Amino acid sequence: MERVGFRLALNPSTIDEYVEHHQKVWPQMCAALSENGWQNYSLFIDRSDSTLIGYFETPDLQAALQGMAATEINQEWQTLMAPYFQELNGKRPDEGFVKLENIFYLP
Repeated sequence: MERVGFRLALNPSTIDEYVEHHQKVWPQMCAALSENGWQNYSLFIDRSDSTLIGYFETPDLQAALQGMAATEINQEWQTLMAPYFQELNGKRPDEGFVKLENIFYLP
């Protein structure tokens, strides 16, 4: 199982709205994530600098990303979420995250 940590920069003025969306993630989006190997998925915000940290586990990161990219629901979700982020440089949020180096794990 691969453990994946990632970072994105949120727009400070839209953090509350971003949080609201994640309190009611579409059931179809949750199902697609599960079906494509995203497990134990969590998001964290550091409001002091608008950093979003995500974590999930997956058997195969590339397959998980490719599987989600092929779903219509993910395309709709990424389009909805894109305005909440900084520094995407023309990428969707699920393409623009910075993968973090995993340096310690306590099973």
